[in-house]
Amino acid sequence: MERKSINRYNSFCKSLDNLAEAKGKDPSDMFILSGTVQMFNLSFDLAWKVMKDIITEYHGALDYPTGSPRETLRMAHSVGLIDDDTWMEMLKARNNLAHDYDGQLAVKYFGDIISKYDLLLNAFRRKADEYYR
Repeated sequence: MERKSINRYNSFCKSLDNLAEAKGKDPSDMFILSGTVQMFNLSFDLAWKVMKDIITEYHGALDYPTGSPRETLRMAHSVGLIDDDTWMEMLKARNNLAHDYDGQLAVKYFGDIISKYDLLLNAFRRKADEYYR
């Protein structure tokens, strides 16, 4: 396994650990809200890049646009790294949150981030562990 890939995986794990700290916190605290959104965005971006690493290194799939999160998610689903269409929902949430200038979307997505999305990210972490541990 390439060093860059291992470092990205380790960063992904650390970002999930940081995201977990948002559980039980008050989302009306702007620092908590913005930090949670930032950790979610980072965790999601690292997740699809780790997926890309696994797909190219272990599944030999090089015939898809590797710079596209959407295509990487589709390929990850086809090789069994993920098994839930909620990943496309997460991609949409991440894209929407990138343009949330007043914090209203952050409030809307906070509950999904700490419950539903966190569960899927950690399920993928366990699957990625099989390749990196």
